[in-house]
This record gives sequence, structure tokens and C-alpha cells, in this order.
Amino acid sequence: MHSLCNYRWKKSFIAFFLIGALTSMTMAACGIDNPSSEQKKDVQLTLVSFAVTKQAYKEIIPKFVEKWQKEHNQKVTFGQSYGGSGAQTRAVIDGLDADIVHLALEGDTSKIEQAGLINQGWEEKLPNQSIVSQSVPVLVVREGNPKNIQDYADLKKEGIRLITADPKTSGVAKWNFLAIWNALIKKSDNDTQLFNDLIKVYANVPILARDAREATDAFFKQRQGDVLINYENEIILASQKGQKVNYVIPPVNVSIDNPIAVVDKNIDKHGNREVAEAFVKYLFTPEAQTEFAKVGFRPVEATVAKEKQFVDLYPPVKDLATVKDLGGWDAINKKFFADGAAFDQIQAKMKR
Repeated sequence: MHSLCNYRWKKSFIAFFLIGALTSMTMAACGIDNPSSEQKKDVQLTLVSFAVTKQAYKEIIPKFVEKWQKEHNQKVTFGQSYGGSGAQTRAVIDGLDADIVHLALEGDTSKIEQAGLINQGWEEKLPNQSIVSQSVPVLVVREGNPKNIQDYADLKKEGIRLITADPKTSGVAKWNFLAIWNALIKKSDNDTQLFNDLIKVYANVPILARDAREATDAFFKQRQGDVLINYENEIILASQKGQKVNYVIPPVNVSIDNPIAVVDKNIDKHGNREVAEAFVKYLFTPEAQTEFAKVGFRPVEATVAKEKQFVDLYPPVKDLATVKDLGGWDAINKKFFADGAAFDQIQAKMKR
């Protein structure tokens, strides 16, 4: 009798053990994790952006990393590269292994798309046509504005020394050129006068900087020039760092729209699409947009834009054109910035 009971007990124990083991295997196969499960494998993202966004990302990236760790139990690290938008674009096309590109203009992102690295239709995948940061060009003048510079037409006057970057290497400088052209065309009687006025403006540039940061350093640190044309956000950031800044927002201006995109070919290769797409979506949240706004970018998220601190900081511009108003980037690049186009013709005609 004792032996039979012992046998039955052993048989029941084995059955119980097998059921438990099978249940554990099923839970694991279905992805049902135990709260004490191990942390997921670390993932890395490489962000490539234009120079003047660096300060914003200094605050935004740690916030995202903390949020992702808390919600997904996974550590995210970032490789970062900042420089002139045109130079960054060429670097990505030539092999810089970017997962995400935040560039100064849509035309640069389109070049990476045309190289087969970004899927078509990227503009439609995110809010606001993928425009994640905005600004306007401003004219920074010396204290007291001794040359009485009020708008872009004043830049053609004799005796004015203008500091700006090279639109061949800097997306910021392309916006600068468009702002000047958009203002001058409204005061010119014909194309010949407009072309001659543009020559006068760029003849007043002692040397073209490589990017916005270099231009800013030349004006503030090296004390070159009477006027600097640059992003509003760059100038606001300089003032926040203690630099005394005097600037004018010309009433006829252009909206500087900066897009964000994932580099599809690279994220598929790296296997980090989920995190990359989550990060670019995070950039449109009030939390991230507040950080952009704090360092000088005009917020694209409505609730942030309506905050009093930002309404006061970013006054409306009377006559603000968009790229669409100017014909779109394909037409703009062909007309102004392609080899042999208007900007090259202006450079060839200048007498230095």
C-alpha cells in the first residue's frame, strides 16, 4: 500500500513539474516578461544635424533617453555630428552612417532621398510636413546701429561690411540669400537691377564663412563686419550666453523651415527603426518643442507657441514668405545654387 501511494505521488509531482515547465516556455515564447526580466540590448542612434541645433539637442536627447529607458527598459546612446547643412548632406551621401538627419532645408534632405538612402514620401510621415524647427533670418548690428541698417536693401550700400556664410556649403546661407533676394525683388524694377543689387550686397562680404557658427564667431569674437545675417535662434542663443546682441528682424522676410527624417537604408541595416522613429516623433511633442523654443527656434507645436514667454520672444513678421511661395526647392536650387546658376554668376561679376 505504501509503495503504491509513493508511486502515485511521484507520478503527480512529475506531471506538475512538466506543466509548470511548459507554461514557462509558453510565456517566454509569447513575450510575456517577468517584471524582473533582464534589460533589453542597448541600441545606438546616430544623429546628423546642422550646426546651430546642437544646444537644443543637448537638452532634448537626455530627456528622450530617460523616457525610453523608463518605458522600454532599454538604454539608448547617441552618436552626434553637427556642421554646415550642405556639408553634412554630402557626408551622409558619401557614407556618414546617419540614422536621423535634421537639416537646414528640405532640399538637402531630398538629395539624400535621391541618393537612395531615404524612402520617398518621408515628408508625409510626421506632423507639420516633417518641419521640426523654424526660424527667420535677422540682421545683427553693432551697438547703436551706427550704419542705420533696417532691412535687406540696406546691405547693398557702400561702406557696409556684411558677414554671412557660403550657400555652397551652408543651408543657413541659402536661407540668407533667399531672404535678400525676396526683399530686393520687391524693390527692383527689372531683373537687371535685381542682379546688380545682389552683386552689390555680396561685394560687401569680405569672406564667406563655411557655416552659421563660423559666421557668428567672425562677427562676435573676431569683431569682423558691420552686420551679420544669421538665424534668429543663433542670435537668441548668443544673448542667452551673455553676449550683448543688437538685431533687427526685417519686415519682409522668409520662414526658415528645417525638416527631420530617418535614413531608411541605414536604420534597416542597423536594426534600430523602432527607436529612431520614436525619437523623431518625440521631437514634435510639447516637451521637446519647449527645449527648441528655449534656445531660439520658433516652436511648431501650437500649445508651446502660445506660451507667453515665447509669444514675447518671437514677434510676428509682417511679410513672411515660404519656400513654396518662392517656387519650391527644386526650382530654387536650379535658379540660384546649382553650378553656374545665379550665385556663381554673382561671384564671377564681383570686383574685390
